[in-house]
Amino acid sequence: MKDPMNLIISGVGGQGNILVSEILAKAAVAVGYKVTVGESYGMSQRGGSVSSHIRLSRKLLYGPIIPSGCAHVIIGFEPVEAARATLEFGSNDVNIIVNPRPVYPVGVLMGKDKYPAIDVLLNQLKDMSDHVYYIESTNIASRAGNPVMQNIVMVGALAGFNYLYIPKETFVRIIGQVVPERVLELNMKAFNMGYNAAQELSSHELKY
Repeated sequence: MKDPMNLIISGVGGQGNILVSEILAKAAVAVGYKVTVGESYGMSQRGGSVSSHIRLSRKLLYGPIIPSGCAHVIIGFEPVEAARATLEFGSNDVNIIVNPRPVYPVGVLMGKDKYPAIDVLLNQLKDMSDHVYYIESTNIASRAGNPVMQNIVMVGALAGFNYLYIPKETFVRIIGQVVPERVLELNMKAFNMGYNAAQELSSHELKY
């Protein structure tokens, strides 16, 4: 693993970005990483852009903001936000895990702005990186019991791809600590479904 390992979580307000940052940071600390987290909330109460920078190292505590072009993993809860993060912080080698389901801003819903065609947007992501993986996290979370849990599906996907070398069991333990008991079973189901989706994509890729 690169040191530091630079991870960005991008989405919009209400998608659970902050909870995922907490889970990832605590899981990383639990296996011995030094962790720095920098968060930008934007207009989080109005569906504005929200991003988190998470930097992991075995050696040092790094500054909280990832330098331009230096992200190693980008998790996009929303495709436009994934593209925005990739343009500034990505490279041809960045690993992008993206939920391809759009969340339309207020301006688009009111007819004042235009959202990019989703197929064009996803193709642009592929042009920006050689490693783009689609996880239908909203649909998976719906099958698990609640579409809101798409963020936990994406945690499972990250664990499944194993970019951070954090055991699945560590994620399970940390989720058990930070998620309320009343919704823990549903969250664990969402996590496992995301994990399995990533494992399936990885095994398929290894065949070629």
